[in-house]
Amino acid sequence: MPSLDWIGKKKVINHHLDVPYRILQPTEHFNTETESQNKIIKGDNLAALKSLLPEYEGKIKCIYIDPPYNTGNEQWVYNDNVNSPKIQKWLNTVVGKEGEDLTRHDKWLCMMYPRLKLLHRLLADDGAIFISIDENEMTSLRFMTSEIFGDSNYVTTITVIVKPEGRRYGFFAKTHEYILVYAKKSKVLNLNEIEVEGKKHNYFDEQGGFNLKGLRNRNVKSFNSSNRPNLRYPFYVDINNPDINNLFKVSITSIKGWKEVFASTIDGLESVWRWGKEKVQKQNEDLTAYRGNDNNIRIFQKERKLTQIPKTTWDNKYFHSIRGTRELTELLGKSVFDFPKPEFLIRQIMAIATNKDSLILDSYAGSGTTAHAVLNLNKEDGGNRKFILVEMEDYANTITAERVRRVIKGYGKGTKAVEGTGGDFTFYELGETMFIDKDFLNENLPLEEIRKYVYYTETGSTKTYQAQSAAVHIDYLGHHHNTDYYFHYKKGELTTLDTAFLNTITQKADGYVIYADVCGLSDDMMRTHNIVFKKIPRDITRL
Repeated sequence: MPSLDWIGKKKVINHHLDVPYRILQPTEHFNTETESQNKIIKGDNLAALKSLLPEYEGKIKCIYIDPPYNTGNEQWVYNDNVNSPKIQKWLNTVVGKEGEDLTRHDKWLCMMYPRLKLLHRLLADDGAIFISIDENEMTSLRFMTSEIFGDSNYVTTITVIVKPEGRRYGFFAKTHEYILVYAKKSKVLNLNEIEVEGKKHNYFDEQGGFNLKGLRNRNVKSFNSSNRPNLRYPFYVDINNPDINNLFKVSITSIKGWKEVFASTIDGLESVWRWGKEKVQKQNEDLTAYRGNDNNIRIFQKERKLTQIPKTTWDNKYFHSIRGTRELTELLGKSVFDFPKPEFLIRQIMAIATNKDSLILDSYAGSGTTAHAVLNLNKEDGGNRKFILVEMEDYANTITAERVRRVIKGYGKGTKAVEGTGGDFTFYELGETMFIDKDFLNENLPLEEIRKYVYYTETGSTKTYQAQSAAVHIDYLGHHHNTDYYFHYKKGELTTLDTAFLNTITQKADGYVIYADVCGLSDDMMRTHNIVFKKIPRDITRL
């Protein structure tokens, strides 16, 4: 796929690496006394996404984002400090409103690229990202996302009808928007089918309900006896003993008194079945036969599921923009956004892309619709999904988090009262940076935050991290790939890796990585004991 270029691209391709790492500072635990796995974070989403890496890299099952559409009417400002005179010319001003102002599009791409890079890192291998967008940046987004995620991981583009009557301005009345879908690794992506509205079972047997799905391959021009002779064989039907559904038992073994049935001949072409004999032998109980009004006998599969693969056009009144506006008004008593996404739309995405224990991330949280959808879906199917929301605006607490509080506890009065979903969350703000001017460790940070950061940058995981404890060793971080990690650090003091320190280590490992301010061991001793020394703070990796 051709790559997309724009002014300033070279400056932002690796800009996510220059963003200082900040800790997350909890300021409220709602409906819980300890930190919740549900998180709402106030702060610039680029910095917040980086702060999530140690705990969540490669673990997010579903990402949904609704970034600025860049219509020219939005008052969004790009805040990142990218050191380029050309970019600074745009990034210190509000986005232009002129439809043909290419500077506006370059600016939007500069904003999105580093954020998508971090979202890619956070997404699980079997996960997917869903991005709401309209035609203003749809083409640019497709090119850019293919560059970051890989064009082979493009899944689909969903068209969502958001205003059936159309927005009546311009040359055409706009009725729809898009949701762009990419996988982290499409080969292992596993999406769920969705329930078909109004569909029900018409027949029942001892295993439950089912409907009839013809076994004959209806594409007779491509699949017939001349090119698929192995799929052309007879069934035998017990036409004298209909069951309670007026259906008949079938077999591919000839039985005396049972009627022989072949797939019908259409326009001179002999049809074939969808299943081969081997599959029929294994799943014969899933087949049945029916006598039509024309007296012909047809073979059917018992289709028990009431779901189907999602379609690429979503047209449902619960997806319309007006629905989202009404929901927010009912929740907060006023409309505070022009076009908030309807909760049911996001819930549909969650139903397709998650299982009951999935992690969901929305880094453009807005009014908090994604958390609302996750809580509703959990209540609906008994799931334990967890959400992470990021919102940089001042309303992160008064609107985003407040909506979630009311959804959890319940809202409305009288006949319009809505029962609470239950649940909890912790509200965070972005704390101090891990490093000061890139060269100095920020000693004002809690030691546990520094230790977790060091272990993650060494191993790429926090799974085996050990909190500080004298049980093994006060400086022990954890064990990863046959190596033990130690962080010999004391605020305001100089630490030394020497024989005295080595004598305090009693746990044996194949190798050791030890951080300290100074190393007093000889090269021979370090080789003998398979020790790698790393100097604080020089050798601590910068995310």
